Amino acid sequence: MTFDEKLEQYAELAVKVGVNIQKGQYLLINTSTETLDFTRIVVKKAYEAGAGRVQVNLTDPFFTREFYEHGAEEEFNKYPKWIVAQRDELIERKGALLWIDAEDPDLLAGIATSRISAQQKAAGNALVRYRKAIMNDDIAWSIIAVPSKKWAAKVFPDLSESEQMTALWEAIFKTVRIGEGDAVEKWRHHINNLEKRAEQLNNKKFTKLHYRAPGTDLTIELPEKHVWLSGGSNTPEGTTFIANMPTEEVFTLPSKYGINGVVSNTKPLAYQGNIIDKFSLMFEKGKIVKAEAEVGNDLLQELIATDEGSCYLGEVALVPHESPISTSGILYYNTLFDENASNHLAIGEAYPTCYEGGRELQDGQLESLGINVSVTHVDFMIGSGEMDIDGVLPDGTEEPIFRKGNWAF
Repeated sequence: MTFDEKLEQYAELAVKVGVNIQKGQYLLINTSTETLDFTRIVVKKAYEAGAGRVQVNLTDPFFTREFYEHGAEEEFNKYPKWIVAQRDELIERKGALLWIDAEDPDLLAGIATSRISAQQKAAGNALVRYRKAIMNDDIAWSIIAVPSKKWAAKVFPDLSESEQMTALWEAIFKTVRIGEGDAVEKWRHHINNLEKRAEQLNNKKFTKLHYRAPGTDLTIELPEKHVWLSGGSNTPEGTTFIANMPTEEVFTLPSKYGINGVVSNTKPLAYQGNIIDKFSLMFEKGKIVKAEAEVGNDLLQELIATDEGSCYLGEVALVPHESPISTSGILYYNTLFDENASNHLAIGEAYPTCYEGGRELQDGQLESLGINVSVTHVDFMIGSGEMDIDGVLPDGTEEPIFRKGNWAF
């Protein structure tokens, strides 16, 4: 396939499989000026697929950096009501949401962490309804990515500028199964395999998971009614969509107060235009009681202090070390990719869909069941080829789930 043919197929995949746009449905695309040429193809594909209206919100790295550097201090505790209103209308219309990411991992390097944290908290508090719709899969949503010059330079520093962009495009195409036949059919087959793995775990009904690796010795209790899910999701109306493209994970939620031990990251965390790396977290009865990072420690401390739920976990995700993204050996400095190369956990909000009947419950009801609620949800990578995971069955016996980073059954 030519490069242009791959672009066309990628755009079609995002529209028809990612958000699975329906006839007459509204589509909101959030992206940046770095993606403009590709976004135009996506808009064309969306209308060809029957979208009623496509709205594109464009940001620009320069505009974002200028706001964080020079914006008035009081503005970081506010969030525009027009953004909230737009997303609320999308929810009311049962529209779909597509992010096209081209993030510079170092965009906000050097910015005061207090500003980043304040704006993150303000956004989280303002977008409560939107956040709930996403976490409950009330609307179809998907995240894909395309290269930007600064991101490509971060991933491939030893190549020339033109070679960097080409290399990152080709790496992304490979992760989303573009260029080797019918990508839509390949994705259906892939999601089917992930769903089979989730079904295996659901049949086990593990009560605990025990992680062991260099720098990690962690026990995570699972609620009795936990549900393992794959990358394929469904709206209440039955529309199937893929929230993350690529995806290699099966995931569930932990028991909020049932986490004890220490865990260390194995890949850098790109968070809010900064890198957090070489960190460890200590848990007692679910709560992070100690957090230390060699890189980005101030931002890590701000993250876990965002609200009451940001010092607890909300997601447990299993990804084999032999996954395609991992075996490529590429470090993307982008969670969309790096989390699909590694077992990972998430600080903050849990997905109610990972609990039987959780979709219909309010925050207070979720909290009473030991399901974490927060305005944030941040994945971080902990897997490696040295990680073993055991599952504790209801009768107390243990069974290997992972050995040397890969599935043991």
